[in-house]
Amino acid sequence: MRIHGIMRIYFMGICGTAMGNAALLVRAAGHEVLGADTGVYPPMSTVLAAAGISLHEGYDPARLEKLAPDLVVIGNAMSRGNPEVEWLLAGRAIPFTSLPALLHDHILARRDNIVVCGTHGKTTTTAMTAFLLRKNGRDPGFLIGGVPQDPPVGNHLGAPADPFVIEGDEYDSAFFDKRSKFIHYAPRVAILNNLEFDHADIFRDLADVKRTFTHLTRLVPGNGAIVFNGDDANLCEVVEKVTWCKILGVGTGENNFARIADFSEDADGISFTLLWNGAEWTKICMATPGLYNARNAAMAAVATALSLDGAKPPAESQALVFPNNFGLAGGFAPPKESLHIAGPLARFRGVKRRQETLVATPALTVVEDFGHHPTAIAETLKSFRNRFPGATLTAVFEPRSNTARTRTLQNDFAAALVFADEVYLGPVSRAEKLSADERFDTAAVIQQLAARDIRAGAFSSNIALLEKLTAATLPANPANPRAVIFFSNGSFDGIIAKYAKAAA
Repeated sequence: MRIHGIMRIYFMGICGTAMGNAALLVRAAGHEVLGADTGVYPPMSTVLAAAGISLHEGYDPARLEKLAPDLVVIGNAMSRGNPEVEWLLAGRAIPFTSLPALLHDHILARRDNIVVCGTHGKTTTTAMTAFLLRKNGRDPGFLIGGVPQDPPVGNHLGAPADPFVIEGDEYDSAFFDKRSKFIHYAPRVAILNNLEFDHADIFRDLADVKRTFTHLTRLVPGNGAIVFNGDDANLCEVVEKVTWCKILGVGTGENNFARIADFSEDADGISFTLLWNGAEWTKICMATPGLYNARNAAMAAVATALSLDGAKPPAESQALVFPNNFGLAGGFAPPKESLHIAGPLARFRGVKRRQETLVATPALTVVEDFGHHPTAIAETLKSFRNRFPGATLTAVFEPRSNTARTRTLQNDFAAALVFADEVYLGPVSRAEKLSADERFDTAAVIQQLAARDIRAGAFSSNIALLEKLTAATLPANPANPRAVIFFSNGSFDGIIAKYAKAAA
């Protein structure tokens, strides 16, 4: 393996969103990149091929031996039993690593990194932060775990002197490295959006999730900062003992250092005033919905101010003791007046599949959302009550993530879906791999919703769901407007696009 100079790096599972974007970053850094996947598929395959990256179908140890890369990156989707994995482990002829470790060693190690973490909102906040830095004349690097519209791409190497903004996932790194991905990302500024129990296949309980977030905070240096949701009791518990770096609480509560005040929402979007240590900093109006996006924007704004050195602690303070009110001991200068925050956020177009509007008519609005956690679903539905007053809210949910397809958060999902007027539940994804007593029970959820007078139905297939939804809601009637919101972190068997096409 060549430690210095150009390397030949092979990505296993290269067509995944994270792997593909990382491969493009490594290619931009000057390395030769190639990779393999099963059923090499667009859009990532097309993007990779256009960048001159060689793609191979399937996994073949003999081919890998012949290709002889300097390093193999084993994606999170790979596991024991994969023929290339077994060959690498048996022969030890080629070094291998995880994707997060590769990013650290070849991209992040010498950058001032802004690492965006939390159970919800990571992708949107990462995109917002990169967008704000660009609109303030910087050339940040970034890696976004989705398809942003602003910035217009999901990955960019950026200038070495400027920050690198990366989505910090708490999920594990690889089958041989069960640490959270964000442990590898060397944060200068850590954004902690929220903390709830999720990923039941990785974490034992909420305390286990808090533990990994605590480990992350220990990596922030004395000249760095933690920007956290001061309205989140779990995060307050995580950061309450941090004394080695700057800490800024962000939220609606009076004790937050950066406070969201005068929040309002209507059909045109949201507006609020952002206070800095009690004084008005800026007024923000955005088309993106919900109080959750106001908080995402506030987090991005504060991190941008810190990274651009427009907000400085007292010169004598190297580390600030955590006070009771989640502010900062001593004075703390406000951001530079020349910092551009409100204007760019007013133009921010969001990320695809995050409350993305697919159809908008007076009679019908169709929205696609990546929601797969009860809190995210509840907050989105509450926001839509403000956006579409008087409309019937139809929630269509696919229990697909490794946690959502189990009973772990089943009652919480039922409690979240009551904010809709009617609910369509798709079948549990990969249900055959779960026993009956651990599988998400759609019939039980239907009963819980019916007890709250919510019209609901569960379906044995997504095609059956689509047929029933189409028959019940199309053609739309302007006299009885409706908003249909699809919640899934997967493809939903293509029914979202099919319904949107029929509705349009």
